[in-house]
Amino acid sequence: MNDDALPELPEGAFARQDEGDDLAFYAPPRLVTHIDDAAVAALSARYGELLPENGRILDLMSSWVSHLPANHGYAEVVGHGMNARELAANTQLNRWFVQDLNHEPHLALDADYFDAALCCVGVQYLQRPVEVFAEVRRLLRADAPFIVSFSNRCFPTKAVAVWRALDARGHAALIEFYLARAGFRTSTIETLADGTRSDPLTIVVGRA
Repeated sequence: MNDDALPELPEGAFARQDEGDDLAFYAPPRLVTHIDDAAVAALSARYGELLPENGRILDLMSSWVSHLPANHGYAEVVGHGMNARELAANTQLNRWFVQDLNHEPHLALDADYFDAALCCVGVQYLQRPVEVFAEVRRLLRADAPFIVSFSNRCFPTKAVAVWRALDARGHAALIEFYLARAGFRTSTIETLADGTRSDPLTIVVGRA
């Protein structure tokens, strides 16, 4: 089912204030982090606990840094993003590709290949999230985690309407809905930073 027709969500749920070309919007490289250092540290530490050593990792909607813990080794990290210069600057990636998932959600990668997948503070921009999540599930081995993180930061004109209408609890529930509709077996919600001393950060972990 096309995500535009999800009956559980209101009409126009995936509309955006700026419907202009996404590749053009992301063309200028932004070599910045979108969460602060404390939130990054919390995310990296949790990655260290959840990601398998020597595993193959898919970093979806990546940038110039993947926040993977420096003291862990992975067999391969494959990055996806919207800016080639940012991805080329990411030393944690073994290979990478540029693709606009709102136009083409299919990922030209082998099924059952990855031991984990990540999507760091980018889910709010997906207009076809269930289709993208279903692709991620296809690529993951059985019981592999898909770790979707979010904060309170975004480019508001590019975030979909349903995301802009919800608070943090609603964002977590929305991601769980995407995961369930995409066929993930289970999901859990964890607050890594509550926003009192750093940017707020929540992860939702789906299991393939």
